[in-house]
Amino acid sequence: SRAQMLVCLPHLVELAGRSAHALESNPAVVALGEDPPARPLAAFGAAGRSAEAAVLYTSGSSGQPKGCRLSNEYFLRMGDWYTSAGGLCSLSTEGERLLTPLPLTHMNALACSFMAMLMSGGCLIQLDRFHPSSWWQTVRESRASIVHYLGVMPAILLSMEKQRDEDFGEQVNFGFGAGVDPRHHAAFERRFGFPLIEAWAMTETGAGACIAATCEPRHVGARCFGQAGSDVAYRVVNEAGMDVAPDEAGELLVRAAGSEPRRGFFSGYLRDEAATAAAWRGGWFHTGDVVRVDSEGSFYFVDRRKNIIRRSGENIAAVEVENAIARSPLVRICAVAPVSDELRGEEVMACVVAKEGVRWDGGSASAIFRTARETLAYFKTPAYVAFVDELPLTTSEKLRRDTLRKLCSDLRKREEAFDLRHLKRPPESGAT
Repeated sequence: SRAQMLVCLPHLVELAGRSAHALESNPAVVALGEDPPARPLAAFGAAGRSAEAAVLYTSGSSGQPKGCRLSNEYFLRMGDWYTSAGGLCSLSTEGERLLTPLPLTHMNALACSFMAMLMSGGCLIQLDRFHPSSWWQTVRESRASIVHYLGVMPAILLSMEKQRDEDFGEQVNFGFGAGVDPRHHAAFERRFGFPLIEAWAMTETGAGACIAATCEPRHVGARCFGQAGSDVAYRVVNEAGMDVAPDEAGELLVRAAGSEPRRGFFSGYLRDEAATAAAWRGGWFHTGDVVRVDSEGSFYFVDRRKNIIRRSGENIAAVEVENAIARSPLVRICAVAPVSDELRGEEVMACVVAKEGVRWDGGSASAIFRTARETLAYFKTPAYVAFVDELPLTTSEKLRRDTLRKLCSDLRKREEAFDLRHLKRPPESGAT
C-alpha cells in the first residue's frame, strides 16, 4: 500500500517499528494518542468525490489479497443506498441505533453501517468482536434498533440455551447481513422476533451493484438475497460466457445501469491494472459467485467459483494457506480445500504429502499447524490436517480442486484427519 504512517496501540510500537523498517516506504510509527512526526506526508491529490478515501483488502484466488481503492464517491453512494433501501430496511427519521460486531477492515462495517448512520443521523455502536454470551445483553443495553450479522452469528445464538424474554421484535427492526444457514433462517426469526435481511455485495461493487431482500417475498431459508433494483444491470452466464435460462446456475456479472457502468464501484485494484481489467472484461464486473435467478427475478446464492474458503464470513484463499504450510520442513507438497462446518459454514482442511521419514501422527500435524500460524491470521490456519500418499492431479500435473474437496470430506468422515480446531484460538485482547 506504500503507507506513510502506522498508528498503533502503545504496547505494539516496537513490533510495528520492526515491520515498518522492512517496508520500502518506511512508514513512520506513531502510538495512538501521540503527536505525528514532524516529517511531511506526500500529497494525495485534490479532494473531491472521486478522490481515494480508503484501501480495503480482499482475498483472491491468486492467494495474495488485493487492495481495493475506494473513493469518497464509493462511500457516499453506499450511504445513499442504505438510507433509501426502504421496505423492511426503512430507517426512522428519529435516528436508528445500529449495533455491529463486524471488523472495520470489511466494507460492511467501514462503508455500509458507518455511512448509513452518518447520513441518517443515527448512532453507530461498534463492538470489538462478536461476544455470544453477552450479545443479547448488549443489544438491550445499547437500545439497538438494527443489528448487523454474518452467517455464523445466527447459528451460534440459536445453539445457546433459551432464556426468558428472548423476543426482541419490539426493539430490533431488522438484522442486516449475509450467509445465514437456510436451516437457521426461519428458526431465528421465530425465536428472536425480527427479520434477517440477506444481502449481496462485494468490496469491489459497493453500492454500484448491491442487492438485498428488503421486500417480500424474501424466500426465507432458500439462500435468497432479493431482487436487483433498477440501478443494477446483471447477467448470469455459463462457463462459455453465454446467458443461462431462469433458475439455471451461472456466474453473476454486474455493472451499474445506464451510461456509467462503474458508478459506485471501487476505483480499481491498487497497483494492479491488469487485475482490474480482467475483473471488468467485456464491460461487466465478474464476481466469481455462482447464483441462480428465478422467473420472478429473485436471486439465490449457489456457490463460489473462486478458490475461496468462507469461514465465519472471512474469505480465505487456499493458495495463501498452502504457501504457509509449505514452509514446514515436514511437508513435501500440500493442498487446501474447504470442508463443511456446522458452526462456521466452512473450515480449512489441508492434505499433506509428507517428506520421507515424517510420522503421520498428531505431533507432526500440530507442528505443521504451528508453522502455518507463524505467517497466517488465526482464522486462516488449518482446522484439519490429513496425511496422504499423493494429491489428485490432472494429466498436466494441475491440482484437481473438485476431487480434492471430495477427498477432504471423505477423509474427515472416516476420521483419518487430525482435528486441530482447539489450536485455532483468536489472539488475546490487544494482541496482533
